[in-house]
Amino acid sequence: MFRVAYRRASCQKSAMAQTSLTPRASAELLLLGTIWGGSFLANGLALPQAGVAGTVAIRVGGAALVLWIAVRLLGLAVPRSPRIWASFLVMGLLNNVIPFTLITWGQQSIPSGLASILNAATAIFGVLVASLVLADERLTPRRIAGVLLGFAGVVTTIGPDALTGFDPRSAGQLALLGAALSYACAGAFGRRALAGLDPRMAAAGMLTGASLIVLPAALLLGGPPRLDLSLQAWGALFYLAVVASAFAYLLYYRILAVAGAGNLSLVTLIVPPVAILLGALVLGERLPPHAFAGFGLLVAGLLVLDGRILHIPRELVRRAR
Repeated sequence: MFRVAYRRASCQKSAMAQTSLTPRASAELLLLGTIWGGSFLANGLALPQAGVAGTVAIRVGGAALVLWIAVRLLGLAVPRSPRIWASFLVMGLLNNVIPFTLITWGQQSIPSGLASILNAATAIFGVLVASLVLADERLTPRRIAGVLLGFAGVVTTIGPDALTGFDPRSAGQLALLGAALSYACAGAFGRRALAGLDPRMAAAGMLTGASLIVLPAALLLGGPPRLDLSLQAWGALFYLAVVASAFAYLLYYRILAVAGAGNLSLVTLIVPPVAILLGALVLGERLPPHAFAGFGLLVAGLLVLDGRILHIPRELVRRAR
């Protein structure tokens, strides 16, 4: 079932035509957005003690271990093709190593809520990258309008100060945008390189590829990982590896199978409010008004890209008749 759904999500027509957002899928989508929203708080709690390299290494290594246990229990076939394993390495780099590192590093200088808003630009970059490399994902007037709204949201979120001077805060925001771009490239690459592969196996292979890259790098840059972390830091790392990565990927692909790629993309609207709320309650973060205005423009852009909101006036007119 997952393999069929994955192929549908990758075809020319949107998976929304074949799938629907059932009440259960809606609840799971809300759960996934909440989980990923919490990952920004977990980064903030783990960073002071584990550091950037340690946080990323434990996240991808722990998630890979959990997913391989799942692969074993589910009896999934393990690919033997060198090409597939090379693709796992590339996907691990684009979808885990680069974005996890940039997000974690960026959160050293910017609030977790702001980081989550900028990360929502992934959907905007995804449309642009797909239009450049995939023949069936060309830009349409609606998509162009959505992208322009999304970029207006990004500029508004960053604020005018970032355009007048380069400081650690500006660098942190640029790092988050780099992570969003890396996620977008991973989506386009994965569609071509891993089409037809069971997505649960693809997730395990991808995180294995990421581990092969990041674990040696973490040892080289930061030495052996610290073990004398506080219970809070270990809890945050456990959350990042097991909940926000391993379990979240399994949940992600379940929603994809039931609800389709179009509905699944709406998770980007759930993550920032959760991250902003948790950052305010736990870390005492306060975001400037322009960050919320920027998020509003991003939401508008994502809804235009989704397309369904544009059909509401037409449907109201039809019913009125």
